[in-house]
Amino acid sequence: MRRALHAALAMVLLPLAAVLTLLAPQPAAAASLTRVTGFGNNPTSLNMYLYVPDRLASRPALLVLVHYCGGSAGGIFGGNGHDYVTAADRYGYIIVLPEATRSGHCFDVSSPAALKRGGGSDSTGIMSMVAYTRQRYNVDPARVVVSGFSSGAMMTNVLAAEYPDVFSAASAFSGVPAGCFATSDGSQWNGQCSGGNVSKTAQQWGDLARSMYPGYNGRYPRMQLWHGTTDTTLAYRNFGEEIKQWTNLQGLSQTPSATDGPRPAWTRTRYGGTGPQAPVEGISIAGAGHTLPQSGMLAYALTFLGLDH
Repeated sequence: MRRALHAALAMVLLPLAAVLTLLAPQPAAAASLTRVTGFGNNPTSLNMYLYVPDRLASRPALLVLVHYCGGSAGGIFGGNGHDYVTAADRYGYIIVLPEATRSGHCFDVSSPAALKRGGGSDSTGIMSMVAYTRQRYNVDPARVVVSGFSSGAMMTNVLAAEYPDVFSAASAFSGVPAGCFATSDGSQWNGQCSGGNVSKTAQQWGDLARSMYPGYNGRYPRMQLWHGTTDTTLAYRNFGEEIKQWTNLQGLSQTPSATDGPRPAWTRTRYGGTGPQAPVEGISIAGAGHTLPQSGMLAYALTFLGLDH
């Protein structure tokens, strides 16, 4: 009789234990990098990845983070762009990560289609990603920003020039002025520009950027520019050309309003203001090659972009 009673109790308790296990609080699924398809007009077949933190701000900012040549969304997400990800977890903003799929995994900043608003190249697909995200989340339209490294930095310049009414700020690590990489022979590489041999006046650079969005008379995003003095991939002379372009677009003198050195080997110049969100900011890294960003740099970018709150 005792053995039968034990067996009966076991038959009752085992299902009860299973039910209690199901009812117990389960750990929440952590936010992760997610691929999105069907996001809109995408003429060059870019991939779109999205990161939405678990604790999303009620009115989140949106960062477009653009990878380097040979890179990927996952590579920049888990690699030298990861400080942007940990900050998103802290401050609750969303990250859109475009991914180039062509051979070499570089972004098109060279073709006539790439250098025109709505022209039908990579920048068009990236803006479809921005629109998709803004339609689905309560994004603050005044806090849509872009940052990129190398090829992504060149795209950052292009996006800020073509869509100044969308982006409020940009931070470009080791790039070139918008339009500098233009080619007409189908090539995506401009050796004259990469070598730092394309020099224009500030007015000429500004006019080139303005030609990407004809008829626009509004404000341009504030721009933060970073470059290593020994960069042999995209020569350091491009840094000065970028500063010419963006000071012109902002209607500013090329004479800095302030110069300092926030870290050893860094020289920071600010134009049109002296605070952490001056209209144009340039940071030159003595002795650094094509290796940006380095440790600690994204913290300064976060402040400039207005993402650290």
